Amino acid sequence: MSKKRDLMYITAGMVLTGIGLARLAKQEKKGKEADENEKEQILKQIKAPVFPDRELNVVHYGADPKGIELSTKAIQSAIDDANRLKGGRVLIPKGTFLTGALELKSNVELHLHNNAYVMFSQNPKHYLPLVLTRYEGIELYNYSPLIYAHQAENIAITGNGTLDGRGDDHHWWPWKYGTNGQPSQERDRQLLFDMAEKRMPVEERIFGEGHYLRSSFIQPYQCQHVLIEGVTVKDSPMWQIHPVLSQNVIVRHVKVIGHGPNTDGVNPESCQNVLIEDCYFDNGDDCIAIKSGRNEDGRRIGIPSENIVIRRNEMRDGHGGVTIGSEISGGVRHVYAEDNMMDSPNLDRALRIKTNSVRGGIIEHIYFKNNTVKSVKHEVVCIDMMYEEGDAGPHRPVVRHIEVEGLKSNGGQYGVKIAAYPHSPVTHFKMKDCVIENVSYPLSLEHAVSPSFQQVIINGEQVNQ
Repeated sequence: MSKKRDLMYITAGMVLTGIGLARLAKQEKKGKEADENEKEQILKQIKAPVFPDRELNVVHYGADPKGIELSTKAIQSAIDDANRLKGGRVLIPKGTFLTGALELKSNVELHLHNNAYVMFSQNPKHYLPLVLTRYEGIELYNYSPLIYAHQAENIAITGNGTLDGRGDDHHWWPWKYGTNGQPSQERDRQLLFDMAEKRMPVEERIFGEGHYLRSSFIQPYQCQHVLIEGVTVKDSPMWQIHPVLSQNVIVRHVKVIGHGPNTDGVNPESCQNVLIEDCYFDNGDDCIAIKSGRNEDGRRIGIPSENIVIRRNEMRDGHGGVTIGSEISGGVRHVYAEDNMMDSPNLDRALRIKTNSVRGGIIEHIYFKNNTVKSVKHEVVCIDMMYEEGDAGPHRPVVRHIEVEGLKSNGGQYGVKIAAYPHSPVTHFKMKDCVIENVSYPLSLEHAVSPSFQQVIINGEQVNQ
């Protein structure tokens, strides 16, 4: 097969042609200015919380800096006092501390000393009582996340210490598959999915003891003005930083590390005005995954994730660098992922959008700009409507206005892979000024209407106009 024929494989749709250069340049300039203005407006709305100049040291409340005795009550008492005093900093000083579930409350900053190491108990009983949470996009009452906040505002986790969830092959992680003689989550997972499809009241979706659904690590639930900065977060039972139904969230200068099953890095779900910047990710699942609820429960709540800026992050292992889905039934819009660096042979994809006709939802106005992918395993850019159930439901997914610009990438199987439906093609997909090297299959486009490629070089060949 000639290099020319090898360059492209398009099963539906055409490359954009026939637009005058002057008209096209004018349209692009206007569109770029609008996008930049919208992004800047989003950033202006996202402000870090400010706290009173008051410090409460958890050791003064009886916390054990040697990590032998459980310090949950001491740390929680300091948080509760700071909240009652209308705000302040709760200091975890130098030392090793063992704790169970913590609840962060309004106007409280939990600050870790550089040499603070917080270990979370591996005993599920230490994550009771049950709290309102989400599991894979569905509301329920379950074990508390390791650090939880509910309807709080002006909260923060800061400092350069380490939060260790202590998930491993013998604790939490075996629940995924039922390994090492432990029960599997599968029965409870299906039970929860069935409850949601039947619209069973959330108050009756009671899990926890006797059930095996893993919790997230850090979860602000229905919160406002959230800052997570500086800390290292590692080895969560499941998703690591998981804001839900929250607004004005900043995740900055955080290291998120964990190679267990579903140990995604940062998963904003049904959140608005989110900034994720200057972080390091090395994960067993997606580095960043934007979500908005699963299936009937996602449609019931119906709140999209929107106005999200992801910039200057470093991403190593993971299923996807920037992922949208698959719990996406509430929709996602206005995502700006810029100036990120991805580099690992164990990173499956750089930009990944995953949905299907059981999920539904509208995914639109996604901007992937000036990102560098030094190595990747599978697809560089992937839009997949055949994920999991595929085209097996009545909820037509909509994916439109996806723009990739200034991408530099090396390696992988596919440069761009789109798998959509004839009755729901991807529209307004655009790539500009991109260089993709050393992929096995440059393009595979199923049901993409008039995709636009401008100055796109794949394996040394320019994609035809």
